[in-house]
Amino acid sequence: MRLPERRLALTLCAILLGCNRASTPASAGPAPFTSANPFASASPLLYQAPPFDRIHDADYQPAIEEGMRRQLAEVAAIASDTAPPGFDNTIVALERSGALLTRAFKVFIAMTQANTDDTLQRVQTEEAPRLAAHLDAILMNDSLFRRVRSIYERRADLGLDSVQAFLVERYYRDFVRAGALLAEADKARLRALNQEESKLATAFQNRLLAATKAGAVVVGDKSELDGLGDAEIAAAAEAARERKLDGKWVLPLQNTTQQPAQASLKNRALRQRLFIASTTRTERGDSNDTRQIVKRLAQLRAQRAQLLGYPSVAAFVLDDRMAKTPDAAIKLLSDLVPAATARAAREAEKLQAMINKQRGGFKLAPWDWQYYAEQVRKAEYALDESQLMPYFELDRVLKDGVFFAANRLYGLTFKQRTDLPVYHPDVRVFEVFDADGTSLALWYCDYFKRDNKGGGAWEDAFVDGSGLLGTKPVVFNVANFTKPARASRPCCASMT
Repeated sequence: MRLPERRLALTLCAILLGCNRASTPASAGPAPFTSANPFASASPLLYQAPPFDRIHDADYQPAIEEGMRRQLAEVAAIASDTAPPGFDNTIVALERSGALLTRAFKVFIAMTQANTDDTLQRVQTEEAPRLAAHLDAILMNDSLFRRVRSIYERRADLGLDSVQAFLVERYYRDFVRAGALLAEADKARLRALNQEESKLATAFQNRLLAATKAGAVVVGDKSELDGLGDAEIAAAAEAARERKLDGKWVLPLQNTTQQPAQASLKNRALRQRLFIASTTRTERGDSNDTRQIVKRLAQLRAQRAQLLGYPSVAAFVLDDRMAKTPDAAIKLLSDLVPAATARAAREAEKLQAMINKQRGGFKLAPWDWQYYAEQVRKAEYALDESQLMPYFELDRVLKDGVFFAANRLYGLTFKQRTDLPVYHPDVRVFEVFDADGTSLALWYCDYFKRDNKGGGAWEDAFVDGSGLLGTKPVVFNVANFTKPARASRPCCASMT
């Protein structure tokens, strides 16, 4: 990884590198790194797009290991430079360091979230603490920090432009927040905390992924699915077939408390099963239970914040954010409470009235909320979400919505590239063009839920755009829409 990817990057890396040690076999160690490794040099594809047709699981670990080794050597050379520390020989040099590690790790971390498997999980387990130690070795390097500090203290006299000055300030702050000012004994303690956190965070993430898969609700009687559309029932049947549960239907969990099917299912008992499966997925006392991990992570993060001179984790996190202090953040949220709770209470009254009108004979419960909210919308506004869905078909939203708006606002146009390799058949690639026809970037979209994909939606880059390095952005966007069954209508762009 290039710097500054700082301690926040370590935390993110650890959280994303999720795996379960107990479920994966021990490794004999990574294969040797050779020039045949697809990460050995920059990809020859447009904008250095990952050559997924050449990348195999066995390629990641040797590239990451060699990438760390090379970056540490590059950092050592910067730190031991006998020339006076300057912006170019320190800050720019650090920005250029770690090219191999960046190239491999960016693709690896994307795959561990969007398309993981047992091998990648094993690599995650082994590499998370090594990556934590790698970042500590850079950010707690005394000689390197002295150079960064020297530049920071002289920044007003170096003739830096606004971007350069910001970068110097960012580097200094990141080193300090990573423990560069600590005494050696405290640095050792911080390294130990980081090691333990990296291991626990990996276990948390993979337990969540496994729990989400295991928590899918299996339905044995099609009549229980009353209220779902034909396409949704077909998708549930296909989800069951994928799990070798022929003759049944499966409602997979989204990585949210609310589940899309709850808005349509008439069967209250099934709505309850789905809600409980969603909200307790990692609290069942099984191998996917995360409660003790969460408790220990909270303790570790509190200890790290105090070691760095902050009274709490919140104070540490918010120190370089707009809110600045926990009190400011809590005030913002607290000021919203009266209006938000009053609005929720009014909505709950409407939902209960609808239950009573339909002679439900029960008190509104959390698993009723989505269903009766939809009933109220239909009654008060003649708004039926099922009637709107054809207008929000995924491809139409993408092309006639997102691309159209980007064109009208910014002059951008998008052309699908079927010649570039992808990591899964569901993924599509688009080349992005400026208003004058200049090619700007590549954009990958991966929108359908899979059991081996993390929940939620996110965007990141396989390749960062950088004027310094002469690279253009290769960006990917991931979501978790329910994939339509074969021969059914197209997917609607809605996750909730």
